[in-house]
Amino acid sequence: MNPTVTEMPAPVNSGAIESRQNRNLEMQLIPEALARAHVHERLQQAESEHRGHRLAAARRMQRRAERASLRARRALAMAVMQ
Repeated sequence: MNPTVTEMPAPVNSGAIESRQNRNLEMQLIPEALARAHVHERLQQAESEHRGHRLAAARRMQRRAERASLRARRALAMAVMQ
């Protein structure tokens, strides 16, 4: 009687081999995970800087609009006074 593949017992140290292979695979994937984390951090930093630039631009435009409004009020007051 020939044993089939499913009936053959597993090697005694197959768990150790599989564990070692998983550890080796994890070790090989560490640089990829680090690179992914680094890219994610850089993207967050760039988005934060972009928000800062937009905020600064919005504040400049607001000050410019306030100055224009003040000039318009002064011009109106001068026109009314004459």
